[in-house]
Amino acid sequence: MIKLFKVKEKQRELAENSNGRPPVKKQSAGELRLHKDISELNLPKTCSISFPNGKDDLMNFEVTIRPDDGYYLGGTFTFTFHISSIYPHEAPKVKCKTKVYHPNIDLDGNVCLNILREDWKPVLNINTIIYGLYHLFTEPNHEDPLNREAAAVLRDNPKMFESNVRRAMAGGYVGQTFFTRCI
Repeated sequence: MIKLFKVKEKQRELAENSNGRPPVKKQSAGELRLHKDISELNLPKTCSISFPNGKDDLMNFEVTIRPDDGYYLGGTFTFTFHISSIYPHEAPKVKCKTKVYHPNIDLDGNVCLNILREDWKPVLNINTIIYGLYHLFTEPNHEDPLNREAAAVLRDNPKMFESNVRRAMAGGYVGQTFFTRCI
């Protein structure tokens, strides 16, 4: 009996609030900030953003990067972004969907970028992160690796590293690991 009362009360409340329209979902502070960040994006021509779940789900989106310089020239790399409701007080969760031979991205797609971890500050935004990711492809860093093997090859034998990157991007094995074609 009590449950029925609560259901009817909720239905009456929704009907009063909607005025014939579906109820409007109140946006969190994180959603409002993200909306501002996305509207102010100034992406390099080699980067694009998409919303696979539609524009109603701004908190989850993908960024595609096509480096035009460096070892990864010609490749296409996709990253997923998950933004929490307390953004910008918490850094976005970013993963690389494209399996890549890279010192700063492991084989599970985890990304080693300081502004996504210890150097995150609420004044940073989505544009800053995208430029940071792009920079990982133009200047991979062997000094702070997630993929230690790739970092060691980059540090000790840059020609071999370049060969491994090309093989991985073309769709082939590097050591025991198979990489899907991304060029």
